[in-house]
Parts: sequence; structure tokens; C-alpha cells
Amino acid sequence: MSLTYTNYLKIDELTNLQQLKSDPPEHDEVLFIIIHQTYELWFKQILHEFGKLRKDLEAGKTWGSLKTMRRILTILKTMVSQIDILETMTPLEFNSFREFLGQSSGFQSLQFREMEIVCGLRFPLMKEAHKDQPEHLKILEFRMEESTLWESFCSYLRTRGYEVHPKRENEKGLIHNPSEEIQEMLVSAMKNDPEAALIAELFVDYDEGLQEWRYRHVKMVERTIGTKKGTGGSDGAKYLHKTLNNPIFPDLWAIRSKF
Repeated sequence: MSLTYTNYLKIDELTNLQQLKSDPPEHDEVLFIIIHQTYELWFKQILHEFGKLRKDLEAGKTWGSLKTMRRILTILKTMVSQIDILETMTPLEFNSFREFLGQSSGFQSLQFREMEIVCGLRFPLMKEAHKDQPEHLKILEFRMEESTLWESFCSYLRTRGYEVHPKRENEKGLIHNPSEEIQEMLVSAMKNDPEAALIAELFVDYDEGLQEWRYRHVKMVERTIGTKKGTGGSDGAKYLHKTLNNPIFPDLWAIRSKF
């Protein structure tokens, strides 16, 4: 069989992956499945780009890092805008099939936890949600051994003469604490090294974009289920609120008032 658009992209398999649980089938469950499957594909692509980004940063490659960061940011903006589509679903429409979702929950997204780990975050629920899946636990533990984005960025700065050495100090939340010593180096880099400053600004863009995604996500959950608990038994929007306004690169925010 010759290579075609359909068999190369496995379109037949792809369009058969939307298997509804509602009985009788509820119209809006198709959108619910497709939007979440799309998010998982974007998570996969971002993790793929994170790998290249960290490699380029640690090798001191400015332009490769810039190009990859711009791609990641564009994907993140797309992810944020896709929430608009999900918000076309009313609470009544979501409740028409919610009972069929059982204990499944976004908390169980392995790839989003991988993204958070690479961003330097650690939470007990990361492993708890996958305690019955050893292969998932192994992936999460492997990710925890990898460089975080912040560590790779600091490696990049060292290739340019800035001796910044972030430490892993916390087992919960962000593993790196803000550091006045690193902030002094960052201020110097921002003033004297335009290429490093460009990378730093894209890191701020990513941090802001991730916070925007979390905000839109929590508002979408609030308008869909209000204060109800999540399907997986979580506190739903109440839990998600705790994730807001927590920057992953606090040193880059702290220096904004030092110019």
C-alpha cells in the first residue's frame, strides 16, 4: 500500500478513538472527548519541545532556544484559546453525561504532571494518582531526575559567564526557592547581555502563559460544575484555585522592580 494522507496520519484509527460512555449517547460528550484528547496531544508536543529546549540551553545555543521557546509559547496560547470551545458547553449539557465518567479526572493526566515536573513543581498527588500504574510512576520518577527548565536556563547563563547554581530545596511546591544572589546575576544579564535577556523574557512569557492557562481552566470548571467536587473525588475548582498566582520562575518576577 502506498503512503497516503490517511494511512500516514492514521486518520481511521484517530477518528475511532472517541468512544462515548453515555447511554444513550449524549451529543456533547464527543466535544468533551475531542478537546481533552487534543490537550493530551499538545502536552506531548510541549514535552517533546522541552527536551530540545533544555538541550539547546545547556549547550549555550541562544537562537535554537529562542525558536523552540516561541513554538512552545504559541502552543500554550492555542491551549488557552481552546478553553473557549469547551465553554460553549453549559452545565446542563455537561451533566447529561457526567455520571458516565466514573472516577476519571484531569488529575490523572500523566503528561500534564510531567510538564509540571519539568517546570520544577512537586505535589504528593502527582504519584498518588498513579499509584496503581507502576509504568506511570517510573515515568514520573524519571522526569524528577531530569533538569528542570530553570536549571537548564541557569546552565545557559553559566555558558555566558554568570555563575548561577540553583538548588533543589523543597519536596513540595516549587523545588527552587527565590535567590537574591541569582537575582543579582539576572539583573546584570538583563542589562549587559541582550541575548540572555531575550531568553529570560520568553521564560517570563511562558510563566505568565501557564498562569493564564490555569486561570482560564479554573473559571471554566467553575462555570461548568460550580463548587461541586471533581469526578475523581478532588475538590474541583477549590483545589484549582490553590494553583493560581504561583509563578514557576519567581526570580524573574522579583527583578522586575530592580531596573
